[in-house]
Amino acid sequence: MEDNLIYYSALCLVFLITLKLFFQTRSRFKNLPPAPPSLPILGNLLQLKQPLHSHLHSLSQKYGPIFSLRFGSLFAVIVSSPSAVEECFTKNDIILANRVSTHKTKYIAYNNTILITSSYGDHWRNLRRISSLEILSTHRINSFSNLRIDETKLLLRKLSRESRKDFAKVELRSMFSDLTFNTIMRMVAGKRYYGDQSDLTNMEEAKRFRDVMQEILSFSLGTKDSNLGDFLPLFRWIDYNGYQKRLRRVGKTLDELLQGLVDEHRHKKEGLESTNTLIDHLLTSQESEPDYYSDEIIKGLIMVLIIAGTDTSAITLEWAMSYLLNHPDVLEKARIELEAQVGEERLVEEADLTKLSYLKCIISETLRLSPAAPMLIPHAASDDCSVGGYDVPRGTMLLVNAWAIHRDPDLWTDPLSFKPERFETEEGKDRKLIAFGMGRRACPGAGLAQRTVGLTLASLIQCFDWKRVSEEKVDMTERGGTLMPKAISLEAQCKARSIINKIILQP
Repeated sequence: MEDNLIYYSALCLVFLITLKLFFQTRSRFKNLPPAPPSLPILGNLLQLKQPLHSHLHSLSQKYGPIFSLRFGSLFAVIVSSPSAVEECFTKNDIILANRVSTHKTKYIAYNNTILITSSYGDHWRNLRRISSLEILSTHRINSFSNLRIDETKLLLRKLSRESRKDFAKVELRSMFSDLTFNTIMRMVAGKRYYGDQSDLTNMEEAKRFRDVMQEILSFSLGTKDSNLGDFLPLFRWIDYNGYQKRLRRVGKTLDELLQGLVDEHRHKKEGLESTNTLIDHLLTSQESEPDYYSDEIIKGLIMVLIIAGTDTSAITLEWAMSYLLNHPDVLEKARIELEAQVGEERLVEEADLTKLSYLKCIISETLRLSPAAPMLIPHAASDDCSVGGYDVPRGTMLLVNAWAIHRDPDLWTDPLSFKPERFETEEGKDRKLIAFGMGRRACPGAGLAQRTVGLTLASLIQCFDWKRVSEEKVDMTERGGTLMPKAISLEAQCKARSIINKIILQP
Protein backbone atom coordinates (compact mmCIF):
# COMPACT_ATOMS: atom_id res chain seq x y z
CA MET A 1 0.00 0.00 0.00
CA GLU A 2 2.81 2.33 0.95
CA ASP A 3 4.69 1.45 -2.24
CA ASN A 4 1.61 2.27 -4.33
CA LEU A 5 1.29 5.62 -2.57
CA ILE A 6 4.92 6.49 -3.38
CA TYR A 7 4.43 5.39 -6.99
CA TYR A 8 1.28 7.49 -7.53
CA SER A 9 2.79 10.47 -5.74
CA ALA A 10 5.81 10.32 -8.05
CA LEU A 11 3.51 9.99 -11.06
CA CYS A 12 1.56 13.09 -10.02
CA LEU A 13 4.80 14.99 -9.49
CA VAL A 14 6.00 14.07 -12.99
CA PHE A 15 2.62 15.10 -14.39
CA LEU A 16 2.82 18.52 -12.75
CA ILE A 17 6.44 19.06 -13.86
CA THR A 18 5.57 18.06 -17.43
CA LEU A 19 2.60 20.44 -17.49
CA LYS A 20 4.76 23.23 -16.13
CA LEU A 21 7.42 22.66 -18.79
CA PHE A 22 4.75 22.45 -21.48
CA PHE A 23 3.13 25.76 -20.58
CA GLN A 24 6.49 27.46 -20.02
CA THR A 25 7.56 26.47 -23.52
CA ARG A 26 4.26 27.61 -24.99
CA SER A 27 4.31 30.95 -23.21
CA ARG A 28 7.96 31.72 -23.94
CA PHE A 29 7.91 30.76 -27.61
CA LYS A 30 5.02 32.19 -29.59
CA ASN A 31 5.74 30.58 -32.95
CA LEU A 32 6.44 26.90 -32.41
CA PRO A 33 5.99 24.54 -35.40
CA PRO A 34 2.49 23.06 -35.78
CA ALA A 35 1.83 19.79 -33.98
CA PRO A 36 -0.78 17.01 -33.88
CA PRO A 37 -2.83 16.58 -30.69
CA SER A 38 -0.93 14.91 -27.87
CA LEU A 39 -1.64 13.11 -24.61
CA PRO A 40 -0.87 14.50 -21.16
CA ILE A 41 2.59 13.46 -19.88
CA LEU A 42 3.28 11.00 -22.74
CA GLY A 43 2.84 13.55 -25.51
CA ASN A 44 2.97 11.81 -28.91
CA LEU A 45 5.03 8.80 -27.81
CA LEU A 46 2.24 6.24 -28.14
CA GLN A 47 1.25 7.60 -31.55
CA LEU A 48 4.56 6.71 -33.23
CA LYS A 49 4.46 3.89 -35.77
CA GLN A 50 6.99 1.94 -37.79
CA PRO A 51 8.45 2.50 -40.32
CA LEU A 52 9.08 5.78 -38.52
CA HIS A 53 10.25 7.68 -41.63
CA SER A 54 7.05 6.79 -43.46
CA HIS A 55 4.85 7.67 -40.48
CA LEU A 56 6.54 11.05 -40.01
CA HIS A 57 6.19 11.71 -43.73
CA SER A 58 2.43 11.14 -43.42
CA LEU A 59 2.28 13.65 -40.57
CA SER A 60 4.24 16.19 -42.63
CA GLN A 61 1.61 15.89 -45.37
CA LYS A 62 -0.94 17.16 -42.86
CA TYR A 63 1.07 19.56 -40.67
CA GLY A 64 3.69 20.81 -43.10
CA PRO A 65 7.40 20.13 -43.81
CA ILE A 66 8.35 21.55 -40.41
CA PHE A 67 6.23 20.28 -37.52
CA SER A 68 6.73 19.32 -33.91
CA LEU A 69 6.03 16.41 -31.59
CA ARG A 70 6.38 16.00 -27.86
CA PHE A 71 8.02 12.87 -26.50
CA GLY A 72 7.19 13.14 -22.80
CA SER A 73 9.21 16.11 -21.55
CA LEU A 74 11.33 16.27 -24.74
CA PHE A 75 10.32 18.66 -27.52
CA ALA A 76 11.10 17.46 -31.06
CA VAL A 77 11.04 19.22 -34.42
CA ILE A 78 10.78 17.13 -37.58
CA VAL A 79 12.09 18.59 -40.85
CA SER A 80 11.37 17.24 -44.33
CA SER A 81 11.99 20.38 -46.38
CA PRO A 82 15.32 20.79 -48.25
CA SER A 83 15.38 24.54 -47.67
CA ALA A 84 14.81 24.01 -43.94
CA VAL A 85 17.51 21.32 -43.81
CA GLU A 86 19.94 23.67 -45.52
CA GLU A 87 19.08 26.35 -42.97
CA CYS A 88 19.65 23.87 -40.15
CA PHE A 89 23.13 22.94 -41.35
CA THR A 90 24.36 26.32 -42.57
CA LYS A 91 23.00 29.19 -40.48
CA ASN A 92 22.34 26.97 -37.44
CA ASP A 93 25.01 24.31 -38.00
CA ILE A 94 26.89 24.95 -34.74
CA ILE A 95 23.74 25.39 -32.63
CA LEU A 96 22.32 22.11 -33.98
CA ALA A 97 25.61 20.19 -33.80
CA ASN A 98 24.83 18.60 -30.43
CA ARG A 99 23.45 15.11 -29.88
CA VAL A 100 20.56 13.90 -27.75
CA SER A 101 21.69 12.09 -24.61
CA THR A 102 19.81 8.84 -23.91
CA HIS A 103 20.32 5.71 -21.85
CA LYS A 104 21.36 3.95 -25.05
CA THR A 105 24.17 6.42 -25.70
CA LYS A 106 25.14 6.36 -22.03
CA TYR A 107 25.57 2.61 -21.65
CA ILE A 108 26.67 1.64 -25.15
CA ALA A 109 28.55 4.73 -26.38
CA TYR A 110 30.83 5.24 -23.37
CA ASN A 111 28.61 7.90 -21.82
CA ASN A 112 28.16 9.86 -25.06
CA THR A 113 31.89 10.11 -25.78
CA ILE A 114 32.16 8.37 -29.18
CA LEU A 115 32.21 10.25 -32.49
CA ILE A 116 28.54 9.66 -33.38
CA THR A 117 27.02 10.54 -30.01
CA SER A 118 29.41 13.14 -28.58
CA SER A 119 28.06 16.67 -28.47
CA TYR A 120 29.88 19.48 -30.24
CA GLY A 121 33.03 20.68 -28.50
CA ASP A 122 36.76 20.05 -28.06
CA HIS A 123 36.34 16.31 -27.47
CA TRP A 124 34.24 15.85 -30.60
CA ARG A 125 36.68 17.96 -32.66
CA ASN A 126 39.54 15.75 -31.49
CA LEU A 127 37.65 12.58 -32.46
CA ARG A 128 36.75 14.07 -35.84
CA ARG A 129 40.40 15.01 -36.42
CA ILE A 130 41.59 11.49 -35.62
CA SER A 131 38.92 9.95 -37.87
CA SER A 132 39.57 12.30 -40.79
CA LEU A 133 43.37 12.19 -40.67
CA GLU A 134 44.21 8.74 -39.38
CA ILE A 135 41.29 6.39 -40.00
CA LEU A 136 39.29 7.60 -42.99
CA SER A 137 41.84 9.70 -44.88
CA THR A 138 42.35 8.96 -48.57
CA HIS A 139 45.81 7.60 -47.80
CA ARG A 140 44.53 5.22 -45.13
CA ILE A 141 41.59 4.04 -47.25
CA ASN A 142 43.95 3.44 -50.20
CA SER A 143 46.24 1.36 -47.97
CA PHE A 144 43.40 -1.14 -47.50
CA SER A 145 42.40 -1.38 -51.19
CA ASN A 146 43.88 -4.89 -51.63
CA LEU A 147 41.82 -6.05 -48.67
CA ARG A 148 38.58 -4.86 -50.33
CA ILE A 149 39.60 -6.57 -53.58
CA ASP A 150 40.25 -9.83 -51.68
CA GLU A 151 36.80 -9.77 -50.11
CA THR A 152 35.15 -8.97 -53.44
CA LYS A 153 36.93 -11.91 -55.09
CA LEU A 154 35.83 -14.17 -52.25
CA LEU A 155 32.21 -13.22 -52.96
CA LEU A 156 32.65 -13.77 -56.72
CA ARG A 157 34.18 -17.21 -56.19
CA LYS A 158 31.36 -18.19 -53.86
CA LEU A 159 28.73 -17.13 -56.40
CA SER A 160 30.51 -18.86 -59.27
CA ARG A 161 30.69 -22.32 -57.68
CA GLU A 162 27.08 -23.14 -58.54
CA SER A 163 26.58 -20.93 -61.57
CA ARG A 164 29.29 -21.71 -64.10
CA LYS A 165 27.07 -23.86 -66.32
CA ASP A 166 23.61 -22.42 -65.80
CA PHE A 167 21.64 -19.98 -63.71
CA ALA A 168 21.63 -20.76 -59.98
CA LYS A 169 19.48 -19.25 -57.25
CA VAL A 170 21.41 -17.34 -54.60
CA GLU A 171 20.48 -15.49 -51.41
CA LEU A 172 22.35 -12.20 -51.45
CA ARG A 173 21.66 -10.52 -48.11
CA SER A 174 23.88 -12.84 -46.07
CA MET A 175 26.64 -12.66 -48.68
CA PHE A 176 26.66 -8.86 -48.66
CA SER A 177 26.58 -8.86 -44.88
CA ASP A 178 29.58 -11.23 -44.69
CA LEU A 179 31.50 -9.14 -47.23
CA THR A 180 31.04 -5.81 -45.45
CA PHE A 181 31.69 -7.32 -42.02
CA ASN A 182 34.90 -9.00 -43.22
CA THR A 183 36.02 -5.79 -44.91
CA ILE A 184 35.63 -3.60 -41.83
CA MET A 185 36.98 -6.17 -39.37
CA ARG A 186 40.07 -6.82 -41.51
CA MET A 187 40.70 -3.07 -41.59
CA VAL A 188 40.16 -2.76 -37.84
CA ALA A 189 41.74 -5.95 -36.52
CA GLY A 190 43.15 -7.95 -39.45
CA LYS A 191 40.56 -10.72 -38.97
CA ARG A 192 38.46 -12.44 -41.60
CA TYR A 193 35.37 -13.81 -39.87
CA TYR A 194 33.58 -15.49 -42.78
CA GLY A 195 34.82 -17.46 -45.78
CA ASP A 196 37.35 -20.09 -46.72
CA GLN A 197 40.15 -18.71 -44.54
CA SER A 198 38.13 -18.15 -41.38
CA ASP A 199 38.23 -20.40 -38.32
CA LEU A 200 35.71 -21.50 -35.71
CA THR A 201 37.00 -19.12 -33.03
CA ASN A 202 36.62 -16.13 -35.35
CA MET A 203 33.11 -17.22 -36.34
CA GLU A 204 32.06 -17.46 -32.68
CA GLU A 205 33.46 -13.99 -32.05
CA ALA A 206 31.68 -12.71 -35.17
CA LYS A 207 28.38 -14.13 -33.92
CA ARG A 208 28.81 -12.25 -30.64
CA PHE A 209 29.50 -9.02 -32.55
CA ARG A 210 26.53 -9.56 -34.84
CA ASP A 211 24.17 -10.41 -31.98
CA VAL A 212 25.13 -7.32 -29.99
CA MET A 213 24.86 -5.08 -33.08
CA GLN A 214 21.35 -6.37 -33.81
CA GLU A 215 20.35 -5.81 -30.20
CA ILE A 216 21.64 -2.23 -30.32
CA LEU A 217 19.54 -1.54 -33.42
CA SER A 218 16.44 -2.91 -31.68
CA PHE A 219 16.50 -0.02 -29.19
CA SER A 220 14.95 2.45 -31.63
CA LEU A 221 12.43 5.27 -31.29
CA GLY A 222 8.91 4.08 -32.02
CA THR A 223 9.61 0.37 -31.43
CA LYS A 224 8.54 -1.87 -28.57
CA ASP A 225 12.05 -1.44 -27.19
CA SER A 226 11.75 2.35 -26.95
CA ASN A 227 12.79 3.60 -23.54
CA LEU A 228 10.21 5.67 -21.65
CA GLY A 229 12.97 6.69 -19.24
CA ASP A 230 14.58 8.81 -21.98
CA PHE A 231 11.47 10.98 -22.07
CA LEU A 232 9.77 10.60 -18.67
CA PRO A 233 11.89 11.21 -15.54
CA LEU A 234 9.82 8.79 -13.42
CA PHE A 235 10.86 5.81 -15.54
CA ARG A 236 14.54 6.68 -15.13
CA TRP A 237 14.20 5.87 -11.47
CA ILE A 238 12.22 2.64 -11.68
CA ASP A 239 13.86 1.12 -14.84
CA TYR A 240 10.54 0.21 -16.44
CA ASN A 241 10.62 -3.12 -18.28
CA GLY A 242 14.27 -3.71 -17.34
CA TYR A 243 15.40 -1.51 -20.22
CA GLN A 244 18.46 -0.04 -18.49
CA LYS A 245 19.53 -3.45 -17.22
CA ARG A 246 19.46 -4.84 -20.77
CA LEU A 247 21.38 -1.84 -22.09
CA ARG A 248 24.06 -2.26 -19.44
CA ARG A 249 24.40 -5.92 -20.40
CA VAL A 250 24.70 -5.11 -24.12
CA GLY A 251 27.18 -2.32 -23.45
CA LYS A 252 29.30 -4.59 -21.23
CA THR A 253 29.36 -7.33 -23.88
CA LEU A 254 30.36 -4.91 -26.62
CA ASP A 255 33.08 -3.35 -24.46
CA GLU A 256 34.51 -6.79 -23.69
CA LEU A 257 34.66 -7.64 -27.40
CA LEU A 258 36.34 -4.34 -28.31
CA GLN A 259 38.78 -4.50 -25.39
CA GLY A 260 39.67 -8.04 -26.45
CA LEU A 261 40.65 -6.79 -29.92
CA VAL A 262 42.74 -3.94 -28.46
CA ASP A 263 44.52 -6.21 -25.94
CA GLU A 264 45.21 -8.80 -28.63
CA HIS A 265 47.00 -6.23 -30.79
CA ARG A 266 48.80 -4.67 -27.83
CA HIS A 267 50.30 -8.11 -27.03
CA LYS A 268 51.34 -8.51 -30.67
CA LYS A 269 53.08 -5.14 -30.61
CA GLU A 270 54.89 -6.09 -27.41
CA GLY A 271 56.03 -9.25 -29.19
CA LEU A 272 57.24 -7.08 -32.10
CA GLU A 273 54.60 -8.47 -34.46
CA SER A 274 53.85 -5.69 -36.92
CA THR A 275 50.49 -5.64 -38.73
CA ASN A 276 48.74 -3.01 -40.80
CA THR A 277 45.48 -2.56 -38.94
CA LEU A 278 43.69 0.49 -37.59
CA ILE A 279 44.11 -0.74 -34.02
CA ASP A 280 47.87 -0.99 -34.55
CA HIS A 281 48.06 2.56 -35.90
CA LEU A 282 45.99 3.88 -32.98
CA LEU A 283 48.11 1.99 -30.42
CA THR A 284 51.24 3.49 -31.95
CA SER A 285 49.72 6.93 -31.50
CA GLN A 286 48.80 5.98 -27.92
CA GLU A 287 52.49 5.53 -27.11
CA SER A 288 53.26 9.17 -27.95
CA GLU A 289 49.94 10.77 -26.91
CA PRO A 290 48.33 8.56 -24.23
CA ASP A 291 45.80 11.22 -23.18
CA TYR A 292 44.37 11.62 -26.68
CA TYR A 293 44.47 7.90 -27.47
CA SER A 294 43.17 6.16 -24.37
CA ASP A 295 41.79 2.63 -24.70
CA GLU A 296 38.28 4.04 -24.37
CA ILE A 297 38.80 6.47 -27.26
CA ILE A 298 40.31 3.71 -29.42
CA LYS A 299 37.38 1.39 -28.62
CA GLY A 300 34.92 4.16 -29.41
CA LEU A 301 36.53 4.87 -32.78
CA ILE A 302 36.50 1.25 -33.90
CA MET A 303 32.97 0.79 -32.52
CA VAL A 304 31.74 3.52 -34.86
CA LEU A 305 33.41 1.86 -37.85
CA ILE A 306 31.93 -1.54 -37.06
CA ILE A 307 28.40 -0.38 -36.26
CA ALA A 308 28.12 2.35 -38.91
CA GLY A 309 30.21 0.75 -41.65
CA THR A 310 28.92 -2.81 -41.99
CA ASP A 311 25.13 -3.10 -42.14
CA THR A 312 24.68 0.23 -43.95
CA SER A 313 26.81 -0.81 -46.94
CA ALA A 314 25.26 -4.30 -47.05
CA ILE A 315 21.76 -2.80 -47.03
CA THR A 316 22.67 -0.40 -49.86
CA LEU A 317 24.06 -3.26 -51.96
CA GLU A 318 20.89 -5.30 -51.47
CA TRP A 319 18.66 -2.38 -52.47
CA ALA A 320 20.84 -1.61 -55.52
CA MET A 321 20.69 -5.20 -56.80
CA SER A 322 16.93 -5.27 -56.18
CA TYR A 323 16.44 -2.16 -58.31
CA LEU A 324 18.67 -3.56 -61.07
CA LEU A 325 16.76 -6.85 -61.15
CA ASN A 326 13.50 -4.93 -61.51
CA HIS A 327 15.03 -2.75 -64.24
CA PRO A 328 17.03 -5.04 -66.56
CA ASP A 329 17.48 -2.18 -69.05
CA VAL A 330 19.43 -0.24 -66.41
CA LEU A 331 21.48 -3.36 -65.62
CA GLU A 332 22.34 -3.80 -69.30
CA LYS A 333 23.35 -0.17 -69.67
CA ALA A 334 25.69 -0.52 -66.68
CA ARG A 335 27.25 -3.63 -68.22
CA ILE A 336 27.82 -1.85 -71.52
CA GLU A 337 29.61 0.95 -69.67
CA LEU A 338 31.82 -1.57 -67.86
CA GLU A 339 32.74 -3.32 -71.12
CA ALA A 340 33.63 0.02 -72.71
CA GLN A 341 35.65 1.39 -69.79
CA VAL A 342 37.20 -1.76 -68.31
CA GLY A 343 36.78 -4.60 -70.81
CA GLU A 344 36.56 -8.32 -70.07
CA GLU A 345 40.21 -9.20 -69.64
CA ARG A 346 40.53 -8.05 -66.03
CA LEU A 347 38.40 -7.44 -62.99
CA VAL A 348 37.19 -3.90 -62.39
CA GLU A 349 39.30 -1.99 -59.85
CA GLU A 350 38.63 0.92 -57.52
CA ALA A 351 40.66 3.17 -59.81
CA ASP A 352 38.08 2.50 -62.55
CA LEU A 353 35.15 3.80 -60.49
CA THR A 354 35.76 7.42 -61.48
CA LYS A 355 35.22 6.43 -65.14
CA LEU A 356 31.95 4.58 -64.45
CA SER A 357 29.63 7.57 -64.37
CA TYR A 358 26.44 5.57 -64.97
CA LEU A 359 27.28 3.15 -62.14
CA LYS A 360 27.67 6.19 -59.90
CA CYS A 361 24.20 7.35 -61.01
CA ILE A 362 22.77 3.94 -60.07
CA ILE A 363 24.26 4.18 -56.57
CA SER A 364 23.00 7.76 -56.17
CA GLU A 365 19.50 6.77 -57.25
CA THR A 366 19.56 3.83 -54.83
CA LEU A 367 20.59 6.15 -51.98
CA ARG A 368 17.84 8.57 -53.00
CA LEU A 369 15.01 6.05 -52.94
CA SER A 370 16.33 3.71 -50.25
CA PRO A 371 18.82 5.37 -47.89
CA ALA A 372 20.12 2.81 -45.40
CA ALA A 373 19.45 5.30 -42.58
CA PRO A 374 16.22 7.06 -43.64
CA MET A 375 16.23 9.39 -40.62
CA LEU A 376 19.50 11.19 -39.94
CA ILE A 377 20.99 10.71 -36.47
CA PRO A 378 19.04 13.09 -34.19
CA HIS A 379 20.57 16.49 -33.49
CA ALA A 380 19.99 18.65 -30.40
CA ALA A 381 19.82 22.43 -30.14
CA SER A 382 22.41 23.94 -27.78
CA ASP A 383 20.62 27.30 -27.87
CA ASP A 384 17.40 28.92 -29.08
CA CYS A 385 17.23 29.36 -32.86
CA SER A 386 14.71 29.54 -35.69
CA VAL A 387 14.13 27.26 -38.67
CA GLY A 388 11.79 28.15 -41.50
CA GLY A 389 10.43 31.06 -39.42
CA TYR A 390 9.52 28.80 -36.48
CA ASP A 391 11.02 28.97 -32.99
CA VAL A 392 13.26 26.06 -32.01
CA PRO A 393 13.92 26.18 -28.24
CA ARG A 394 17.18 25.14 -26.64
CA GLY A 395 17.24 21.39 -25.90
CA THR A 396 14.96 20.52 -28.84
CA MET A 397 15.59 17.23 -30.65
CA LEU A 398 15.88 17.79 -34.41
CA LEU A 399 14.87 14.90 -36.67
CA VAL A 400 15.61 15.14 -40.40
CA ASN A 401 13.58 12.86 -42.69
CA ALA A 402 16.03 12.19 -45.53
CA TRP A 403 13.72 9.55 -47.00
CA ALA A 404 10.89 12.09 -47.41
CA ILE A 405 13.16 14.77 -48.91
CA HIS A 406 14.53 12.28 -51.43
CA ARG A 407 10.97 11.57 -52.60
CA ASP A 408 9.64 15.14 -52.64
CA PRO A 409 7.66 15.70 -55.89
CA ASP A 410 8.55 19.40 -55.76
CA LEU A 411 12.22 18.45 -56.04
CA TRP A 412 12.30 15.37 -58.23
CA THR A 413 10.56 14.48 -61.46
CA ASP A 414 8.57 11.26 -61.10
CA PRO A 415 10.10 10.84 -57.60
CA LEU A 416 8.95 7.27 -56.92
CA SER A 417 10.51 5.85 -60.10
CA PHE A 418 14.00 4.40 -60.32
CA LYS A 419 15.73 6.57 -62.93
CA PRO A 420 19.52 6.77 -62.57
CA GLU A 421 19.60 9.02 -65.64
CA ARG A 422 18.28 11.90 -63.52
CA PHE A 423 21.79 12.23 -62.07
CA GLU A 424 23.20 12.80 -65.56
CA THR A 425 21.08 15.94 -65.91
CA GLU A 426 20.77 19.24 -64.09
CA GLU A 427 18.09 17.71 -61.87
CA GLY A 428 20.61 15.41 -60.20
CA LYS A 429 23.34 18.04 -60.06
CA ASP A 430 21.07 20.64 -58.49
CA ARG A 431 19.57 18.34 -55.85
CA LYS A 432 21.73 17.31 -52.92
CA LEU A 433 21.42 13.83 -51.54
CA ILE A 434 21.59 13.80 -47.76
CA ALA A 435 21.95 10.06 -47.22
CA PHE A 436 25.26 10.76 -45.44
CA GLY A 437 24.00 13.86 -43.62
CA MET A 438 25.00 17.51 -44.00
CA GLY A 439 27.11 20.07 -42.21
CA ARG A 440 29.85 19.41 -39.68
CA ARG A 441 28.13 16.24 -38.39
CA ALA A 442 27.96 14.62 -41.84
CA CYS A 443 29.21 11.02 -42.00
CA PRO A 444 33.03 10.97 -42.38
CA GLY A 445 32.88 7.42 -43.77
CA ALA A 446 31.00 8.31 -46.98
CA GLY A 447 34.10 7.84 -49.15
CA LEU A 448 34.80 4.35 -47.79
CA ALA A 449 31.15 3.32 -48.16
CA GLN A 450 31.00 4.50 -51.78
CA ARG A 451 34.16 2.58 -52.65
CA THR A 452 32.89 -0.62 -51.05
CA VAL A 453 29.48 -0.41 -52.71
CA GLY A 454 30.88 0.75 -56.06
CA LEU A 455 33.53 -1.97 -56.36
CA THR A 456 31.18 -4.76 -55.26
CA LEU A 457 28.31 -3.70 -57.51
CA ALA A 458 30.56 -3.21 -60.54
CA SER A 459 32.14 -6.65 -60.01
CA LEU A 460 28.75 -8.39 -59.78
CA ILE A 461 27.59 -6.74 -63.01
CA GLN A 462 30.84 -7.50 -64.83
CA CYS A 463 31.13 -11.16 -63.79
CA PHE A 464 27.54 -12.48 -63.85
CA ASP A 465 24.34 -12.43 -65.80
CA TRP A 466 21.42 -11.72 -63.48
CA LYS A 467 17.69 -12.30 -63.51
CA ARG A 468 14.81 -12.54 -61.06
CA VAL A 469 13.77 -15.88 -59.57
CA SER A 470 10.31 -15.48 -61.13
CA GLU A 471 8.43 -13.24 -63.52
CA GLU A 472 7.18 -11.19 -60.58
CA LYS A 473 9.19 -8.14 -59.65
CA VAL A 474 11.35 -8.18 -56.54
CA ASP A 475 9.36 -7.14 -53.47
CA MET A 476 10.56 -3.68 -52.42
CA THR A 477 8.80 -3.47 -49.04
CA GLU A 478 10.83 -1.70 -46.36
CA ARG A 479 11.39 -2.80 -42.79
CA GLY A 480 11.25 -0.21 -40.03
CA GLY A 481 13.87 0.71 -37.46
CA THR A 482 16.99 2.85 -37.21
CA LEU A 483 18.19 1.28 -40.47
CA MET A 484 15.99 0.45 -43.46
CA PRO A 485 16.67 -3.01 -44.89
CA LYS A 486 14.33 -4.77 -47.27
CA ALA A 487 11.55 -6.60 -45.45
CA ILE A 488 12.22 -9.75 -47.51
CA SER A 489 15.77 -10.96 -48.11
CA LEU A 490 16.82 -10.73 -51.76
CA GLU A 491 17.03 -13.92 -53.81
CA ALA A 492 18.18 -13.83 -57.42
CA GLN A 493 19.47 -16.06 -60.20
CA CYS A 494 22.98 -15.60 -61.53
CA LYS A 495 25.14 -17.22 -64.20
CA ALA A 496 28.90 -16.78 -64.35
CA ARG A 497 30.25 -15.00 -67.42
CA SER A 498 33.48 -16.03 -69.14
CA ILE A 499 35.53 -13.39 -67.27
CA ILE A 500 35.03 -15.32 -64.04
CA ASN A 501 37.57 -17.93 -65.16
CA LYS A 502 40.28 -15.26 -65.37
CA ILE A 503 39.43 -14.13 -61.83
CA ILE A 504 39.42 -17.65 -60.39
CA LEU A 505 42.86 -18.33 -61.89
CA GLN A 506 44.29 -15.11 -60.46
CA PRO A 507 46.29 -15.46 -57.22
